[in-house]
Amino acid sequence: MSKTIYGFTPDSFDDRYREPEYHYGTAPNAFLVSQKHRLRPGMKALLPGDGEGRNGVWLAEQGLDVTTFDPSPFGVEKAQKLAADRSVTISAHQAGVESWDWRDAQFDLVGLFFIHLPVALRQTAHANALRALKPRGIVILETFSPHQIEMRKHGAAGGPKEIDRLFTCDLLRADFAGATFPALEETEADFDGHAHHGRCGVVRMVAMKPA
Repeated sequence: MSKTIYGFTPDSFDDRYREPEYHYGTAPNAFLVSQKHRLRPGMKALLPGDGEGRNGVWLAEQGLDVTTFDPSPFGVEKAQKLAADRSVTISAHQAGVESWDWRDAQFDLVGLFFIHLPVALRQTAHANALRALKPRGIVILETFSPHQIEMRKHGAAGGPKEIDRLFTCDLLRADFAGATFPALEETEADFDGHAHHGRCGVVRMVAMKPA
């Protein structure tokens, strides 16, 4: 039986990324870009589950020192290629959140984008993300909310069907207990990518670790 990672088999990640085209495109997440004012060159950033590298590479283009990881070797290879094509450097690794060597107070930023984990693994990963931040470091996150289930009936695409893999503000406040929240909202956003498209229900968060 295939090992399960994030609730999927490795093949389900590999199938997304082994094709020459970029499954989620090469443009960075729009919410991440909207938070550019919080970034400064030299910050250390960690991108778990960064897939083909679109967000990690964009952060490197802003002058950040970027580390990424993803379970799929095809994703990691394409992230490295994208970085080379954009003339930036990232440190890209093959790993999942359950196998990554989380260390205390190493990063100024952790970016979590559409990583819909099973409940127990999600709680652990979020706790580890907060622990990995330096004091006053930030987590920038966007995922689908439960509202996405209804939005799919109107043509939206993207996200898991299981309600316990969808995020709410209350869930994130609990997972990141002790942090402050410069931004936290459940809202709707328009996507026009191959995998995520239409008017979608999302939750967006910036959480700051105490000084």
